[in-house]
Amino acid sequence: MRVSKSIAVLKRDKRFARLIQKHGTPDFKWNNFERGNAFQSICRSIIYQQVSGAAAATILARFVALFPKGEFPTPLAVRKTPVGKMRAAGLSAQKASYIKDLALKFSDGTIRHHSLNQMTNEEIVEHLTQVKGIGVWTVHMFLIFTLKRRDVLPTGDLGIRKGFQIVYGLKSLPDRAKMEKLAAPWRAHASLASWYFWRAADSAKSNTKVKK
Repeated sequence: MRVSKSIAVLKRDKRFARLIQKHGTPDFKWNNFERGNAFQSICRSIIYQQVSGAAAATILARFVALFPKGEFPTPLAVRKTPVGKMRAAGLSAQKASYIKDLALKFSDGTIRHHSLNQMTNEEIVEHLTQVKGIGVWTVHMFLIFTLKRRDVLPTGDLGIRKGFQIVYGLKSLPDRAKMEKLAAPWRAHASLASWYFWRAADSAKSNTKVKK
C-alpha cells in the first residue's frame, strides 16, 4: 500500500486534511505475524471476534503456547490438536470449530492461499467466506492489514459508519449507498480513508467519556 500517494489524494479534501494533520501517518499494523501469512492472520481475526482486545490477546498467546517453541501452528498442527486442548486455552467451542474448519480448508486446498494475491477483492471475499465464522468484515480486515489492499471500504463496520457521520456532518449513520457516493472522489484510496474514519470515531468516543 503506497500510503504517501493516498495521503496526497486525501489532502485535497479539507475534511481529511484536518484529520491527517491531527493523527499523522497511519499505522497499518494488524499483528506481528509475517505479512501475507493468511492462515495466521485469519486465525487471529477469529480469536478477536466479539471480545475485548486485551482478552483476545491473552487467548491468542495461550493458543500459540500450546504448540512447540511457542510458534504459531501450521494448519496441519491445528488439525491434530484436540478441541479440548484448544478450549483450555480460552477458545469457545464455536471459535475452536471455526479454527479447525479454517485449518482443514487450508490444508485440503479448498482455500487457495497462494493465489490470493492474484484475486480481486470481491473474489477474495467470496473465497474466504467459505470458512465457518468468516464474514465480510473479517475479510475486509484481512484485505487491508494483511494483503495491504489500497481500495477497501468496510461499509459494514460501525466505526467506519460513525466516522463518515462525524467527518461529513451527517444527521444519522449512513448506509452503504450513501458511503459509496461520498467516497467517489477518493474511492481508490479507501483503506487509508478508513483508518482516519476509525480515528475520528475513536476521538469522538474519548471526548464523550471526558465530558461525562
